[in-house]
Amino acid sequence: MTDATRTPTQIDTIADAWVDTLAELEPGLATYIGRFEYNDRFGDYSPAGHERLAEEARKTLAALASAVPADQIDAVTQLDLTREIELDLELHDAKWHLRDLNVISSPAQNIRSVFDLMPTATADDWEVVAKRLKALPEAIDGYVATLRQGISEGIVPAQRQVREVVTQIARYTSDSGFFATFTGNAAPDDGQLPASVARELADSSNAARVAYDELARFLTAELAPAAGEKDAVGRELYALQSRRFLGATIDLDETYEWGVEELARMVAEQESIANEIKPGASVEEAVAFLEQDESRKLHGTDALQRWMQETSDRAVAELGATHFDIPEPIRRLECMIAPTKEGGIYYTGPTDDFSRPGRMWWSVPEGVESFDTWRELTTVYHEGVPGHHLQIAEAVYNRAQLNSWRRLLGGTSGHAEGWALYAERLMEQLGYLEDPADRLGMLDGQRMRAARVVLDLGVHLEKPRPDGNGTWDADYALDFMRANVNMPDEFVKFEVNRYLGWPGQAPSYKVGQRIWEQLRDEVEEREGASFSIKQFHKRALGIGGVGLDTLREALAR
Repeated sequence: MTDATRTPTQIDTIADAWVDTLAELEPGLATYIGRFEYNDRFGDYSPAGHERLAEEARKTLAALASAVPADQIDAVTQLDLTREIELDLELHDAKWHLRDLNVISSPAQNIRSVFDLMPTATADDWEVVAKRLKALPEAIDGYVATLRQGISEGIVPAQRQVREVVTQIARYTSDSGFFATFTGNAAPDDGQLPASVARELADSSNAARVAYDELARFLTAELAPAAGEKDAVGRELYALQSRRFLGATIDLDETYEWGVEELARMVAEQESIANEIKPGASVEEAVAFLEQDESRKLHGTDALQRWMQETSDRAVAELGATHFDIPEPIRRLECMIAPTKEGGIYYTGPTDDFSRPGRMWWSVPEGVESFDTWRELTTVYHEGVPGHHLQIAEAVYNRAQLNSWRRLLGGTSGHAEGWALYAERLMEQLGYLEDPADRLGMLDGQRMRAARVVLDLGVHLEKPRPDGNGTWDADYALDFMRANVNMPDEFVKFEVNRYLGWPGQAPSYKVGQRIWEQLRDEVEEREGASFSIKQFHKRALGIGGVGLDTLREALAR
C-alpha cells in the first residue's frame, strides 16, 4: 500500500456518486459503512423502491460506459463496477426481489439487524434509534407489498423459508425478544436518558414489534399457502446467484464434481489427524475424545467472548510484527456476542473513519452453553486476522489509492470468504495450528465448506444423490450435513435451512478459496524465483474488494 494520494478521476467520481446513491436509497447499507446521515430512516422496500434503484443503476452503467480510464486503478474500477451493476440488473429483471425471503439475509432480517450497528453512546444517538424504529412499520409495509406482488406473479420463496422466518419473528417480538430488550436496556454512556426519549423509544419499539407481528401474519396467511414446495431454485437462477456471490463465472457441473473430490480429500486428512490424536481412532472417536477434555472447553458466552478477544489480540500482535504490515487503526478488532440467537458467526467491517471498529459476532443459539476451543480456534483466524478483518479493514484504510466504492462496497462473498479459508490454511502453514486437535478443528470447518459445495449445487440443480437413491432434497441434505460436521444439531439445522434459502452463497467459501489458491499459483508461476508470498498478499489485498474474475485480471496486469 502506497502513502501517495491519488488524484480522483472521472471514474472515481462516478463510483463515489454510486456509493452516495446507494447510501441514500439503502440507508441500512449506509449505516453498515459508517454513513450515519440516514440513520433515522429505512429505504423503500416496495416495488417502486426496487424500480427506482434499478433506474439509478442504469444511469450509472451508462456513465461508466462513456468514461475513459486514466490508469490501471480506473480500469479495475470500471470493469468490476460495470460487472456488478449489470448483474444487479439481471437479478432485478429475473424478479429475484419478489421472492427475497430467507432465514439469514433478506429484508426480514436486515430491517432488524441494522440496529446492531447504530451508535448508542449518547441520548442523541438513542433519539435517532427511536426515529428509525418509528420508520420501521413503513419499511415492513413496503416489503410486504413486494412479496405480495410476487404472489400475484407466481414468483415466491420456498415454504420452508416462510415457516422458519415466522419462527424468527416470534423471537424478535416476544417480551424477552430483541426489540423489548434492546430498548428496555437503553442507556447512553453517561447514564442519562431524557424521559421524552425513553417514551419515544418505548412507543416506537412497540410499533416495531406490531409491524413485525403483522409481517408474520402476512407470511402465515398469504405467502405460505402460495409458497413453493420445492427448495431448489433451478439452474438459471442458480447461475445468476453463483456469479453474484463469486464475481466469477464457473462451470457448475465441474465444480460439483470437484466438490465431491475435495470432500473426500478433507475426510482423508481428518482421518490421518484423528490417528495422531488417539492412535487407531476414527474421526468420530477423536472428536468424542476431545469433547471430554475440559481443558479445551469454555462455559458460557462471557467466557467465549473473552477467549475470542484474547485469541484475536494475540494474532494481531504477532502477525503484525512478522508476516503482515497492519496499520494501527486495523489493530483494533472487537469480538462480540450477537444480540440474536439464530446461529452463525460473522464479521462486520469498520466505518470509514474507524470510529466503529471491525467486529466479529457470534450468534449463539438458544440452549448452547459450552464451546470447544479446538473446534473454534480457526474461526477466530477466519473472521479476524489474517481473515476477514485484515482483508476488509485494509481496503477501508487504503483511502489514498481507492475510491469509496472500492474501499467500502466492492467485492463478493467469494472474494471475502475465499480469502478467509485461504487464511485458515495460511495459519496452519505459519505454525499456529501445531496442536493436532486445532488442525482437526480447522479441517472440520474445511470439510463442512466442501460438503456445502456438494449440497448446495446438488439441491438447487436437483442432481442425483451420491448414494444413488433419487435426487437431492432437503431431507437428504440434512442427513448429509449431519454426517459431515461435528456440530450441535441446532447449528446444523440452521445451516441447512440457510443453504436452501440462499442459493450460491455457501459454495462461495470453498470455491473462493480454490480460486485464491489458483491465483497465487498463477502469479508464482509467472514470477518464478522472484515470487514473494508476502508481496503477493500485499498486492492482492491492496486491490480492495472486487469480483474474483476481476481480481484474476488485475493480478495478471
